[in-house]
Amino acid sequence: MRNDRRDRPEPSWRAKHQPLKERRMDQTVETMAPKAAPLMSESEKNTIIGGVLLSMLLAALDQTIVAPALPTIAGALGHAEYLPWIVTGYLLTATAVAPLYGKISDVYGRRPVIHAGILIFLLGSLVSALAPNMLVLVIGRAIQGAGGGGLFALAQTVIGDLVPPRERARYAAWISGTWAVASVAGPLLGGVFAEHLHWSLIFWINLPIGFLAMAIVNNPLKKLPIAAKHHRIDGLGAVLLVIATTLLLLALSWGGSRYPWFSQEILGLVACSAVFWFFFALRLLRAAEPLVSLEVLGNPIVLAGTLSMFLLQAANIGASVYLPVYLQSVVGLSVSESGTAMLGLLLGTVAGATFSGRMIPRFVHYKRIAMIGICLAILCIGLLSAIAGHASLLEVEILTTLIGLGSGTTFPVSTVSVQNAVDRAHLGVATGVLTFLRTLGGALGVAMLGAVALGYGLPLAAEGSQTHIQLTSAMPFVMIFLTAGITLVLALITLALMPEKELRGHDENVAPVLAE
Repeated sequence: MRNDRRDRPEPSWRAKHQPLKERRMDQTVETMAPKAAPLMSESEKNTIIGGVLLSMLLAALDQTIVAPALPTIAGALGHAEYLPWIVTGYLLTATAVAPLYGKISDVYGRRPVIHAGILIFLLGSLVSALAPNMLVLVIGRAIQGAGGGGLFALAQTVIGDLVPPRERARYAAWISGTWAVASVAGPLLGGVFAEHLHWSLIFWINLPIGFLAMAIVNNPLKKLPIAAKHHRIDGLGAVLLVIATTLLLLALSWGGSRYPWFSQEILGLVACSAVFWFFFALRLLRAAEPLVSLEVLGNPIVLAGTLSMFLLQAANIGASVYLPVYLQSVVGLSVSESGTAMLGLLLGTVAGATFSGRMIPRFVHYKRIAMIGICLAILCIGLLSAIAGHASLLEVEILTTLIGLGSGTTFPVSTVSVQNAVDRAHLGVATGVLTFLRTLGGALGVAMLGAVALGYGLPLAAEGSQTHIQLTSAMPFVMIFLTAGITLVLALITLALMPEKELRGHDENVAPVLAE
């Protein structure tokens, strides 16, 4: 023992004279330093990815499964005038909380935040399933959105933790496939449950799926290290962001449907939203540790990548909302036939994302894949606009499939570029911002093209509950498709201005991350 003591290095002057309290603080920080995380096998990685995609499917289903059951729900609970809030309530909270989950998961780790998101979603599902009236159902849907909104961002963030950017793009096909399953299975299940069983089953079905997802990811996620455990959450910034986003989405949802666009109600909501956005921007500049790092927001790749995704979704979602109306009122399809005809756009998007994901690792200038894809989408939507008045169903199917194929190439490129541009400590924040702007872009696109439709005399009911419309001219749809095409041109320009950064591989990404 004496020899051991003699062999010990002499304490430094600072160590001898440092106050006891400071020494304890140093020891605490030392013990809190991140320890090496155990390496994962490929099967464990695939298990985690499968689990988070299952949780993402949970949230995606609830955006599509409810619509067919709305008439049945109105008959059971009454107060049909509040039906739009079943959709809007979910959308508001899901969009507003997306950036928060990214930051929280960076600070506290992915596992507890994913569990929290699923549990909040399941709580909302339980409230919705047991709802005795329309008000409780709307509250349940808002709670669902508060959980489901984070699951979209967290799924992509966890994939970003596990897979280096050079190989990450190929998982975009899994994400697109998850959305495809939700888009097809959601309306089918919702219709069957509402017509043949009971409408509440569309919410009860979430419970076994949610608990299964938690069981799958529980143990493997313990091996993921926490990226920024010594950081904290800016509560005031989070409140300002949620209020600003909610007011903006209310204006976009109500404008042109419940109230005229230039009414006092809509202008008031927009003005109030602008005020809260201003205070949020001030908070970002002055907070010691803002909710969204200025380092992330100031990154030119993040800025251009998220903006291009925002514009792309504005065009895609907006056009997809009005395409069934076009198929019914101009091409002459029934409601069910128009839904089936939408499969071309959906499958084209999945195929485009799959192709892009596989090609990205093989190209140095991977951005060109998305740029060529957007050019194809612009060309096809321009042709659709030109022949809208006399197009056959076959022509519409070919063009919409190619539009989906072209635009689908952008999703992997934007996601991988943004995630590759930031370090691991900011991965959740960057992915959350991308998810937030992607969702917000969709809402803006629906509102923007809705304003075009109303301006050209296309009568539409609120919240997508359109009835069969007889038109003497296809001009409203000509302008809708043309406006979507112009938005795609803006997305192309933004993507062209995005700098390219060489994608990290295994040696540069995975080993250091797991050893942090």
